[in-house]
Amino acid sequence: MPAYSEEEIIAGCRKKDRAIQELLYKTYYSMFLKVCCRYAKSMQDAEQLLNDGFLKIFTQIDFLKNAGSFAGWMHKIMVNTCLDYLRGSALKEEMKIHVRSVPAEESNIAVSNDGIESMEFKELVKLIQTLPAMTRTVFNMYVFDGYNHKEISEQMEISEGTSHWHVHQARNILQKKINNSEQNIVSYEAKRI
Repeated sequence: MPAYSEEEIIAGCRKKDRAIQELLYKTYYSMFLKVCCRYAKSMQDAEQLLNDGFLKIFTQIDFLKNAGSFAGWMHKIMVNTCLDYLRGSALKEEMKIHVRSVPAEESNIAVSNDGIESMEFKELVKLIQTLPAMTRTVFNMYVFDGYNHKEISEQMEISEGTSHWHVHQARNILQKKINNSEQNIVSYEAKRI
C-alpha cells in the first residue's frame, strides 16, 4: 500500500474511503488500545472502547481543525470515549466515593522507578486495572493523559481534593503491589538456587 501523508489520510477519512479508514485504524490500533486498556476493566471492554473511539473519529473528522496535531485530536477523542463509558449508569454507583482531603506532604508519594522499569506494559496495565474505577480513572487522567486536578474535578464532577486523594490512593496501592511483585520475584529466585 502506498504511503499517505497526514493530509491525504484526513481527506480520505472525510470522503469515507474505507481503505484509508482501515489504514488509520491499523496505524493507531496498538497505541490507542493501550489508552483504552488503562481505563477499562478487561481487554474486551478496552477493545469495545477502541472501536467506539474510532467510530467517533470517523464520524467527527469534519470537525477537525488545523490547529494542533491529528494524533493529539484522536487521543483526546479516545480518552473522552473512555470517560463517557465510565460516566455510564452501570459504573456510576461503583465510582461514587466520599473521601477526606490529602495533606500536601502526603500527596508526593512516588512509586519506585526500579519496580516500574522492570515491568512490562501489560503487567503495569493489569495492576492499574485492579484499582477501583474512580481511582483508576483519575490516576489515568492525571498521570498518563496530562489533566491537572482542576480539569479532573470539572470532568468527573468531584472536588480537587478528591482528585488529589485518588491519585495518592492509586500510587499507594500500586506501590504496594509492585513491591509485593518484586518480593515474589526475589523469593522465587532464592528458591531456584
